Amino acid sequence: MSTPHCLRSSWHAAPANGGRRENGRVNDFDPTAYLPDDLLERIRERAPRHDRENTFPEADLDELRDAGYLAILVPAELGGAGLGLAEASALQQRLAGAAPATALAINMHLVWTGVAKVLSDRGVDALRFVQEGAVAGDVFGFGISEAGNDLVLFGSGTDAAPQADGGYAFTGTKIFTSLAPVWTQLGLHGLDTTSPDGPKMVYAFVPRSEESAGRIVTRDDWDTLGMRGTQSRTTELHCAVAPPERVARRIDPGPNPDPLVFGIFSVFELLLASVYTGIARRALDLAVAAAAKRTSKRTGKPYSQDPDIRWRIAGMALAYDALPPQLDALARDVDGLADHGTRWFSLLSGMKHRAVTAAKTIVDDAVLVAGGSSYFASNELGRLYRDVLAGLFHPSDPESAHSTVATAWLGPLED
Repeated sequence: MSTPHCLRSSWHAAPANGGRRENGRVNDFDPTAYLPDDLLERIRERAPRHDRENTFPEADLDELRDAGYLAILVPAELGGAGLGLAEASALQQRLAGAAPATALAINMHLVWTGVAKVLSDRGVDALRFVQEGAVAGDVFGFGISEAGNDLVLFGSGTDAAPQADGGYAFTGTKIFTSLAPVWTQLGLHGLDTTSPDGPKMVYAFVPRSEESAGRIVTRDDWDTLGMRGTQSRTTELHCAVAPPERVARRIDPGPNPDPLVFGIFSVFELLLASVYTGIARRALDLAVAAAAKRTSKRTGKPYSQDPDIRWRIAGMALAYDALPPQLDALARDVDGLADHGTRWFSLLSGMKHRAVTAAKTIVDDAVLVAGGSSYFASNELGRLYRDVLAGLFHPSDPESAHSTVATAWLGPLED
């Protein structure tokens, strides 16, 4: 995901009501209240089957919806849990440790509810319908990615055609549409090139309904190396209509200080980093268990007493231990309307990059600690080894992250 060089303090201005409830993670926050151990174990037990059969974990979604998980970021006064991003990050780490694909799929719904929270915290009520929909049971898909579109939030190959009633008809192709079999509202963007004040990037939500049949085509093309349970299929849009009340924002293309851009980028990067941090923790736990269980024929001692294995696990722990505090601090800053000015995007893209690269290295080392058994498809580490690779493809990719950080420290490239 490319990042703008121009950030504005308006992204961090106080809410219109002059204040807000402090809803970052609190000392008495209990993640088991939202993800009980028994629910988590049922989700963990189902994960291998969905990976093996390449199916969407509908039972996971049903149980999470019943538990109120889809509305954890919705304010309590609207019927949600009223949690902040810091708490949601901790929960997503916990969920990812049980079923990475389920966590990644749910992430895309939570991104939109998180964006709604970021906007409302800053006095913008444009996505209240997302919050109300999440409480009512709607599932929000994330329809932003397009093949070859390295502009990501700042441009689109999807056509957004204005309608007489103020709605928009979208025509184009979206890729990596997680929750493809089950979403009820697809949040997406397209480019309006025909309006008098255009061109404009249009952000809106298209409902899945009988009326949209034929206008929205979900390809059955998700047959991937890992993260198979997300069912992030390709979505074709053929004049798919977003009604006027679901048109959230019309903004100029290109780098833009609009709070919606900040909201999408910040929530997407932090929750994505949370999923891969959860994978890293699970791999570390499995490595520790394997070291205690395996015994050296040479020494007769468990591998937990082998200096080389101890060094490797220590390295894994050193890398992992840095991630949760960073996630917590940045999520609290978003929740608390902190102003990092022009550094915001480098901090966010850097967080995602560090979490993904550290998770991959930790899983690699866990496989070495566990030995040859992890090479079998039935082994959980073998699945994590495949799942963690998906992190490399999510925005911001390594090139974009390095470019953004270089710009933050060195200034933009000279013409």
